[in-house]
Amino acid sequence: MIISINPENPQLRLIRQVVDALKQGGVIAYPTDTTYGIGCDIFNKKGVKNIYQIKKRDARKPFSFICADLSDVSNYAQVSNFAFKIMKRHLPGPYTFVLEATRVVPDSLMTRQKTVGIRIPQNPIALAIVQELGHPLVTTSANVSGQDVYHDPLDIEDALGHQLDLVVDGGILRGDSSTVVSLIGDQVEVLREGSGDTSWIHQL
Repeated sequence: MIISINPENPQLRLIRQVVDALKQGGVIAYPTDTTYGIGCDIFNKKGVKNIYQIKKRDARKPFSFICADLSDVSNYAQVSNFAFKIMKRHLPGPYTFVLEATRVVPDSLMTRQKTVGIRIPQNPIALAIVQELGHPLVTTSANVSGQDVYHDPLDIEDALGHQLDLVVDGGILRGDSSTVVSLIGDQVEVLREGSGDTSWIHQL
């Protein structure tokens, strides 16, 4: 099922329809500021398990998740003053920042080193969903692991729709994946080059 939402001014009644599906354990495809993502409520174990099956992804590789804003991040990650300044400068934006997890984070979304990847995308639809849900949203690219990412929600519906509860249509997206930056121990390390510019790291 596809639901079209205005990418600049998301309609609240439609956002609530998406959130209702998430609260019932649903898995959705939705737009971010880079590519389409597949997600569910991070506290829904069944939903997270379903996403691993959809992606055909190794269960030892945890997913990142989307927070509503910087104040929300501190509930799920240990944010030093240094990390906060970096994140404040670059979020919302096309970055995933890796931080030490708090005990609130489900084990399935933590690495063995007890770290998490956190995003705040510059996309009104994604942020509206997370704000209305009241919990972070799992985020992983809308594809099967190792295969091309889908840019068109119609293609997502054709390929993965039978495994999803909703596909949120926010237009065609042509972005690359997010840039992944570790801030563990206040050491900045680029783990994956992506849409986010990394030239600022050399200026620190």
